[in-house]
Amino acid sequence: MNWSIEQLQAFVTAVNLGSFSAAARSLGKAQSRISSAIANLEIDLGFKLFDRSGRLPVLTGQGEQMYIEANAVIAQCERLNARAMSVMTDDELSLTIAIDEAVPISIFEDFFDKTAHQFPLLKLTILNGTRDDIAQWVEIGKADLGILFLGEQLSDSLEFFTIDSFHQSLIVATKHPLASIPVPNISQLNMYKQFVICDLETTGKPISANCWHVDSYYYITSLVARGLGWALVPEHIAHSDWYTGEIIELSCYHISDSLTIEMGLVKRRDKGAGHIMNWMFGEVEKMFIAAKKERI
Repeated sequence: MNWSIEQLQAFVTAVNLGSFSAAARSLGKAQSRISSAIANLEIDLGFKLFDRSGRLPVLTGQGEQMYIEANAVIAQCERLNARAMSVMTDDELSLTIAIDEAVPISIFEDFFDKTAHQFPLLKLTILNGTRDDIAQWVEIGKADLGILFLGEQLSDSLEFFTIDSFHQSLIVATKHPLASIPVPNISQLNMYKQFVICDLETTGKPISANCWHVDSYYYITSLVARGLGWALVPEHIAHSDWYTGEIIELSCYHISDSLTIEMGLVKRRDKGAGHIMNWMFGEVEKMFIAAKKERI
């Protein structure tokens, strides 16, 4: 078989975007070139990938299977290119790290302290934003590395590396009516406003029909502390000294949804990692392993 990566990219992009013309615009090529690449791929493979009888091409059964395989091949090629780039690259002169505002700040203060002493000549830029901000900034190249809580599935161009997971706590103000119910059921929670995390693209799944969406866990917690409603927030925020005496935790016994949030590092899949970024990956992992041992 003589298929090429260019053919696979044309095929996968056409599937992702729904048409050959959209794939051509995305890849900056003529539509005829995309059509030819896919047609030649079908010839090389020996079967049709698309049913072209309708207005838009539709994957055949064999095409659906090849789509999965083609994605895997392209991902491996991007990793190979990234690895080659990292071998050729010396220490980075500058890096930009984007951090979700909800991650445990105390651990990262220690991390940046170590970074400053380990690489005194590194020019470091630190950006702070919401979960959606972080993923977008890394995807468009505004940030080299992102640290975030994983919400919805990330773009295929990004790789996510889990470094820890956190439980969510159910919180209310000390003077809220729910504060007198240590183990509230769903009906009782539905009687009051819920604050739910969101970003520009996605929103968390609410339990209460009466809810507000807010893009900051800290702002959510501040609203809860004012007695305006209840919320599920990462445990380290619920335990923060900032809210001591203002909020209390209630039992999540009657909440059936997952109460665990993954936190990790995100980078572009096609971008290599130099010596400093590789050090950062290892150092963050070590710090969170130590922090997890302290929590146990």
